[in-house]
Amino acid sequence: MSTVHNTNQACCSIPPVKSDYAAKGSYKSYAGFNKVYVTGPQTPGKVALVCVYDIFGFKPQTQQGADILAEKLGVQVLMPDFFEPGEPWPVDEFPPKTNEEKAKLQQFFGGTANPGNAKQKALNVGNALKSEGVEFVGLYGYCWGGKVTTLAGSAEDTPFGAIAEIHPAMLSVADVENLKVPLGLYPSNDEPVDEVKKILEAISKKPISEKSDYKHYDSFHGFAAARADLNDAENKKQYEDLYARLISFFSKTAGIPVKE
Repeated sequence: MSTVHNTNQACCSIPPVKSDYAAKGSYKSYAGFNKVYVTGPQTPGKVALVCVYDIFGFKPQTQQGADILAEKLGVQVLMPDFFEPGEPWPVDEFPPKTNEEKAKLQQFFGGTANPGNAKQKALNVGNALKSEGVEFVGLYGYCWGGKVTTLAGSAEDTPFGAIAEIHPAMLSVADVENLKVPLGLYPSNDEPVDEVKKILEAISKKPISEKSDYKHYDSFHGFAAARADLNDAENKKQYEDLYARLISFFSKTAGIPVKE
């Protein structure tokens, strides 16, 4: 399946916003990665979450989201550097303006950010956590990471117990055909409505529909990750609602309480 040419336009047009948030976690090597952002308890308990960032890599807004989930669920959240040994897409080269720059971005999706390669890396992290005794591993991703999340969640013998896509890019109903774990789907105004409908219809016919979740966000592609402008009141409101939704989704699917 081609995953390179059907990125939605917003994914390639909205630049990230600078943020001065100081992340609470630290970095370590894990499951084949040299650099993994880890927040929450020092050692994983019965539940852990794995995050697939967007094409800009480690950004304060995305790390803040991981910190929120770790604190409210009382679980360890891991955000691997999926672009090793390459680099994330440079902020100053976004959005691509010339045909040459656009071609370079497509090459990035075919190489450093190849979803199929990232899928295997995500599976490696999930399997490593399970081998350490973690009973439930959740996976969530943004934009490009949403595609990776669905592919990993649909893999045969996936270690993940539930997955969530936040303003996902490269949406395809074909990716959920083999999905056997609950899906949290949270598109923005910039995702293809028809494809979202097809995915929801496909999920509704599966046993996982009971624990799956969906909400359309009246916001722009990227509002919960690197493109989030938390100085903007409306964006902050949508950002907070999204993370509250994720907290509820993983609380329900993992069977753990939300901390006050």
